[in-house]
Amino acid sequence: MSGSDRRQIRDAMYSRVEPTPGSAPRLVAWWPEVAELVGLDPAACDSEAFAEIFTGNRLLPGMDPHATCYGGHQFGNWAGQLGDGRAINLGEVVRSDGQHWMLQLKGAGPTPYSRMADGYAVLRSSIREFLCSEAMHHLGVPTTRALSLTLTGDEVVRDMLYDGHPAPEPGAVVCRVAPSFTRFGHFEMLTARRETALLERFVDFTIRTDFPHLAEAGDTAERCAAWFAEVCERTARMIVEWMRVGFVHGVMNTDNMSVLGLTIDYGPYGWLDDYDPDWTPNTTDAAGRRYRFGYQPRIAQWNLLQLANALYPLVGEAPPLEAGLKRYEQLYLDGWRDARLAKLGLGELRPETDLALLDDLEDVLTATETDMTLFFRHLADVTPEDPDPLARLAEAYYEPADLDGAAGRTVRGWLARYQARVAEEGLPAGERRSRMNAVNPKFVLRNYLAQLAIDAAEQGDFGMIHGLQDVLRTPYDEHPGHEDWAGRRPDWARTRVGCSMLSCSS
Repeated sequence: MSGSDRRQIRDAMYSRVEPTPGSAPRLVAWWPEVAELVGLDPAACDSEAFAEIFTGNRLLPGMDPHATCYGGHQFGNWAGQLGDGRAINLGEVVRSDGQHWMLQLKGAGPTPYSRMADGYAVLRSSIREFLCSEAMHHLGVPTTRALSLTLTGDEVVRDMLYDGHPAPEPGAVVCRVAPSFTRFGHFEMLTARRETALLERFVDFTIRTDFPHLAEAGDTAERCAAWFAEVCERTARMIVEWMRVGFVHGVMNTDNMSVLGLTIDYGPYGWLDDYDPDWTPNTTDAAGRRYRFGYQPRIAQWNLLQLANALYPLVGEAPPLEAGLKRYEQLYLDGWRDARLAKLGLGELRPETDLALLDDLEDVLTATETDMTLFFRHLADVTPEDPDPLARLAEAYYEPADLDGAAGRTVRGWLARYQARVAEEGLPAGERRSRMNAVNPKFVLRNYLAQLAIDAAEQGDFGMIHGLQDVLRTPYDEHPGHEDWAGRRPDWARTRVGCSMLSCSS
């Protein structure tokens, strides 16, 4: 057999496979918080044995490496069987308090689901995932975690932008950590193959393992509907947080959606520098912009609809599943309203003024090229008494001259209304600033910062990776001495590959 027929796995959810050893494993960095999470002694994390284990060269007793089988909708089209093409689960750590954490190597060699690919990862993409996983966690965004980043000692050939220019790059492995890596696509695959008995078993397993509070929620149909409703709720909360911090996932296929409501698969992601609801970092998505920033809430709902379709054989009727989808929509709308109020330092909603203030905020951010992160951070310094509040926001603008015309009038008009609303709120300036700075980060993993860390690492210098770890661990703090990492995107990064243009190999 040849082509895709060769790789079809029927009536099974996973295949056992061992990682491919690297020729010279080397530890680049690790996150102590995640080591503690999975019960590792920090003293052991700087050892040669640690590098070997989390590169895939050694297995500990009890590890049972395997890759899972799933399908998915990619860019709106059913793609059939996909599976863990370059991810290998080592096994699960169960803590004394009952918490359980799956350890997964990304980039440790081929699996039965690699299709025509090699199953490896390069240093460039691995740095991006290693840093962003934890950056998101410390921002308060639900996410999978990252334990370690290692070099394999081998080179991997990649065509970075899929434009016919392949080149060798350093191979690397990230150890990812999550309670599970179960995706919408796991369930879609089973329904597409009409493997209903296995679908029911897997839903029951997922509920018992990751949603135990629902284990006794009626019969199969009732449990399944209740579980779907919670997946919808968790997804809504995750998307709100993405939008709050200006994160663009870039490839929101159903196989990249976690049923735990965790951000998963950091590939061609990006952070908004200038606020543009139509921006997508993914070169593959450049034409249709399906996964652009402002469309992410709608795509999440579409993806949930595909999961609902996959679960329909177990529920047997549409209304319970439709209720979950409506729940998603309402939770997202309420959550996004509340998140924006918090970003503005406002408390309880006052509909007569606040709804218009929130609606018009989009016009303010798009009137001219505005750095989203800096705008909200400096808005905390605006007081009702400021004669020129726009001056407080000067650092947020890439083209300050634009503010001399219509754009400036738009921003100034909104700021005057905002000042009046802040005066009504009546909070002391220091308290309001603290409240706003707790939800508006000073530091995010800007695309150019990640690229600078990559450039240095490819020359053997890992210092910026370690420096970013220190800053991103507390992104709402001031971090004197690192102000340059909080500044606007430099001009050289506007069109630089890795800063503005990314692919699924990024």
